Amino acid sequence: MNPTDYPELDETVYLDRLSNGLTVAVVPRTGFSKKLAYFVTDFGSIHLDFTLDGAEYHVPAGVAHFLEHKMFDLPGDRDVSAEFAALGAMVNAFTSYDLTAYYFSCTEHFDQCLRLLLEFVSTPYFTEESVQKEQGIIDQEIGMNLDAPDTVVFENLMEALYRTHKVRLPILGTSETIREITPEVLNACHRAFYTPGNMMLCVVGDVDPAAVARAALEILGPQPRPVGKKLPMEAEAMTAGQPLVTASLEVAMPMFSLAFKAQPLDSGDEAIRRELVADLAAEALFGESSALYLHLYEEGIIDSSFGGGFETIDGCAMLMCSGDSDEPEAVREAVIARAGELVREGIPEEAFLRLKRSALGRRIRSLDSFDATCFRICAYHFSKFDYFRFPELYRSIQAEELRCFLAQVVRAEAASLSIIYPVKKEEIL
Repeated sequence: MNPTDYPELDETVYLDRLSNGLTVAVVPRTGFSKKLAYFVTDFGSIHLDFTLDGAEYHVPAGVAHFLEHKMFDLPGDRDVSAEFAALGAMVNAFTSYDLTAYYFSCTEHFDQCLRLLLEFVSTPYFTEESVQKEQGIIDQEIGMNLDAPDTVVFENLMEALYRTHKVRLPILGTSETIREITPEVLNACHRAFYTPGNMMLCVVGDVDPAAVARAALEILGPQPRPVGKKLPMEAEAMTAGQPLVTASLEVAMPMFSLAFKAQPLDSGDEAIRRELVADLAAEALFGESSALYLHLYEEGIIDSSFGGGFETIDGCAMLMCSGDSDEPEAVREAVIARAGELVREGIPEEAFLRLKRSALGRRIRSLDSFDATCFRICAYHFSKFDYFRFPELYRSIQAEELRCFLAQVVRAEAASLSIIYPVKKEEIL
């Protein structure tokens, strides 16, 4: 494997693309007992339409999450979690809108754990009986989410903000869509996207990079396999589909999530640079040290739950903030008004440099986290960017770019506001 040094970060990364198409990254942590491995596929809940081997597929919402659950089944009634536990390791997985990750951490038996990770994620085993059983389990999870305010406020926001993008659909799917999932559907998705050319293996710890690559070739095989091609999504107008959506749940006070639709990012250096510009603009607009945050906090309109940032998902992007407030619509108006002031007046150079130093420092400190490092290396790899090059992008950003971003994105017609109100007593009775 080929090492690349990053002196500014005091990091070295061993990176290689194996003969089977899998990209492998190893970040050495000499002397640490903990070892962490992420095995990630560029396949998430929004990827419902694709082609493979000349055939076109349109699969039900929730299939990526369903597949994540079913990957823990192996022939012979093997219990993957129990096998990891017997090795002293913790294993888990998650599905997001645009990727699915499987990971474990351990202090010993690393090679055995790595081979078990590669084995179970690459072994499709779906029976009619187990799929039907899983439908019941996931249906219960969906039901619990319907009563979870954090989930409801965000999913309602996505449905309001976007008209056609699949981000409108819950990651778990719905009670109706998961009933359409069959072993044949799961096998098609696995063949399309759980193939080395669509995946990345990232390891952080005191391990031998060559041994990691060798295990991947031995378990997954040396030959490349076809990768499914995601069908393009319909372009969205840069206006919100619905300005306001409300619901009632058992919360102590109203909670809200506010988003401004932004142009989706592509991939590569320029796209990631735009993402960093947007992150800095969010910090300037409503970060904890911003004038807006301090004003709203002192007025009692927000509390310490308030926060925000820039979110990107394959095919969409948004500037967001959320929290608890008795006056969520006042927060929306204040955010729009403050953005207008920053656009007219600009951001003072001293304040801008302070923002940039703070953001860069947070990114560097996050490298101390094995999980954050693994996840970001994989996520940025799928965006065709070497994550450890982020310092050079920060250095190139100018204050004027933040002003331009706010002018383009923070517009009333691009905003959706999702509010969860407390259930009234008469509604409970």
